[in-house]
Amino acid sequence: MSAKKLIIGVGILIVLIGVFGIAHFYRSLLGRDVLDDNHREMFLHIPTGSRFDDVMQLLNDSGLVQNPKEFRWLALQMKYDERVRPGRYRVSHGMNSRQLIALLRNGKQSPVKLMFQNVRTTRQLAGIVGKQLETDSAELAALLEDEEFLANLGLNKYTAATLFIPNTYEFYWNTNAEKFIEKMAKEHKAFWNETRLARANRIGFTPEQVSTLASIVERETSRNDEKPTVAGVYMNRLRKNWKLEADPTLIFAASDFTIRRVLNKHKQIDSPFNTYKYEGLPPGPICIPSISSLDAVLSYAQHEYMFFCAREDFSGYHNFAITYSEHLVNARRFQNELDRRRINS
Repeated sequence: MSAKKLIIGVGILIVLIGVFGIAHFYRSLLGRDVLDDNHREMFLHIPTGSRFDDVMQLLNDSGLVQNPKEFRWLALQMKYDERVRPGRYRVSHGMNSRQLIALLRNGKQSPVKLMFQNVRTTRQLAGIVGKQLETDSAELAALLEDEEFLANLGLNKYTAATLFIPNTYEFYWNTNAEKFIEKMAKEHKAFWNETRLARANRIGFTPEQVSTLASIVERETSRNDEKPTVAGVYMNRLRKNWKLEADPTLIFAASDFTIRRVLNKHKQIDSPFNTYKYEGLPPGPICIPSISSLDAVLSYAQHEYMFFCAREDFSGYHNFAITYSEHLVNARRFQNELDRRRINS
């Protein structure tokens, strides 16, 4: 064999080895799972403003990348460095490197199911949202107290809480404060459909007033089947121009949610939320009421009760009365039980 043929043969062999080597490397890289058998799935959170190197570091720290150099090379080949997108991404078992990069590059996020209920203030809500989304809780809380911003929504600092309807919602993790409020405004509009607006109009209330009374009902009873009856008591008082005298409004006015027993000193608090001092509805809700409480106000029970008092069995239900003398009997039974249990504040 001539030297020339030998050189050509060796050259071909080298090329073939190189081609097969690269092919093997590429197949190995594409076929490698990013999660081992001990992990069925995990979520990768890429913050807003992240760059390519930030994501590579995040992947390394998360343990998803077994060979950073190989992964980085493939990511660059797929031009992921030009399409870094923030968000929350679900990485499932069996996913390989190429699939993961494609997922991140295309921004195919896995939404967060955000649920909130039993929320007292907009600041508390902002904290809940901030723990589940990238949303800055301080920025969200500030917006919900910004009179100019709220005015554009037809709200003020007292009625801001009426914007929110407790439920489960889907959000992208990287939703900011303004986008969060924007979506909640759309959900609020969807909730207040023609049927509910007609029912509110029938009782002479705006949606904000319904929410305000519903918030009092919410704090008075946790029993959904009793809520329309409680709402009916307050509607009776409003129509007779009585003060609502709702104990939960005093707790809100005092800004002390640890109070278990409302005392005479609490009735002296000078606040527009003190319904022992001022007639009519307070200027806004004292919590974010549930849908069951909102609907209880819209369909309040028709009766003659003017008073109610918690049952002495602490069942969560109440004793209702038409006359004050009947109410005093019910109240004395409950007060005696509070004394027996030594609940003084």
